[in-house]
Amino acid sequence: MIARRAPAWRIAGVVVTLAVTTLAVGLTRHASRTDQSAAPASSAAAPAASVLLNGTDDAFIQLLLPMDEGALALIDHLDTRPSATDPALRAVLGDIRTAHRTEVSELRRLLAAGNVPEQNIHEGHQMPGMVTDDRLAELRAAPDAEVPSRAVGLLRAHLEQTVVLCRGEQNAGGSPEVRALAGRIQTTRAAELSALAGRPGATGDADH
Repeated sequence: MIARRAPAWRIAGVVVTLAVTTLAVGLTRHASRTDQSAAPASSAAAPAASVLLNGTDDAFIQLLLPMDEGALALIDHLDTRPSATDPALRAVLGDIRTAHRTEVSELRRLLAAGNVPEQNIHEGHQMPGMVTDDRLAELRAAPDAEVPSRAVGLLRAHLEQTVVLCRGEQNAGGSPEVRALAGRIQTTRAAELSALAGRPGATGDADH
């Protein structure tokens, strides 16, 4: 899906599945920062005036932002569908929406603190776990009866892939602020997956 890959030595230690390719793109574009050491800060939510990001930090943020925004678009769409009226499901989706909005804000704050522009370098790619425009269009066209299970399947894939990316960031990220945020997101994702467990669409492969 991605036209070029970075040399293998740039992504040593990042133990992820297809996310390795994703992180490698970020490493190639931002290799000049990979040898910088991160400065301490009080928390990821309120970083210091300057945060030093290595290539893995940057790639993690640049991928997670469109992933979170795709999930938010999916949840917003479900608000318009009469079939997605299960109060328990709506409560879970509301919690996921709140957490994702907070994450997006924190991720953008870290990019700004690192003086790095936001770039959707994965636009048009069918990345694992990403709710793309095509997948959202398929959901919009689906019969009402199928919408809840399809939506849950897409969200499950998104949450699971985020866990993979968070592990990669914690293994190879250079910024303590970004690594700390990745740890918190991973914990949140585990709770969100648990809340979706047992629902139609919570098992299986939503990417195919």
